[in-house]
Amino acid sequence: MPEYPTALGASTPDTITLLGHDLAADVMGEVGFGELAFWLATQRRPSPGEVRVFEAVLAALADHGFTPTAIVTRLTYLSAPDSVQGALAAGLLGGGSRFLGVTEDCGRFLHEVIVAHDPLPAEEPGWDALALDTVRARRESGRLIPGLGHHVHKNGDPRTPRLFEIAEEEGLLGPHLSLFAAIGRVHPQVLGRTLPLNGAGVCGAALADLGLPLELLRGFALLARTAGLIGQLAEELRRPVANEIFLSVDLNNRSIPPEPFPSPDGGSHD
Repeated sequence: MPEYPTALGASTPDTITLLGHDLAADVMGEVGFGELAFWLATQRRPSPGEVRVFEAVLAALADHGFTPTAIVTRLTYLSAPDSVQGALAAGLLGGGSRFLGVTEDCGRFLHEVIVAHDPLPAEEPGWDALALDTVRARRESGRLIPGLGHHVHKNGDPRTPRLFEIAEEEGLLGPHLSLFAAIGRVHPQVLGRTLPLNGAGVCGAALADLGLPLELLRGFALLARTAGLIGQLAEELRRPVANEIFLSVDLNNRSIPPEPFPSPDGGSHD
């Protein structure tokens, strides 16, 4: 018979184990959800400081107002009120390069820079020099810095200094956060303007410093946003706005002639 080993959940007729512990006796009522999520992903129990940083990230990403992910969740629920799971899934599927995905993009970008430089700087001037080289290289290649800039918080994302503060308090301000902070200090020298460090990008740096798998960073952003989308649905039940959003578009559309996409040769096809 084939075997499928797992260190996660397993059941017998009398017991349920999770991560090698009795679920009912050792986990339920003893382990918080944030701690458990970290533990499931890493298969090691986090320290209290790691839990604090991790849960601060989850709080930072849970909800950010009427973003496209929130709107589509409410509209999907309007269309299919019998499918809460469909409404939540619709919102989560919108987590990409413009919303939520920057958490993973920033963590991966910073990690690529870090693994390419050995040894890493020990002091702030060294980090600034590395950041300056990094920003210049990105500028010369025509690529943006993930997590640099925000469409709303143009004068500074309120989440950013708080996440740095919590990580420093817990002794968990590692190389990813150090490099991102340096990018925040030096990028005006290259770009000629000052952009804020996006809070979602700082979340990616913090998660990478916690040693969480880079491939799962977007998953943690989606985990956080699931709670926010449940909140959006709960508010939609009390103070619905989805139908008003739908009617605003439906009653104000304007018919125009078709505009064919241009053909590869620069012309257009009828």
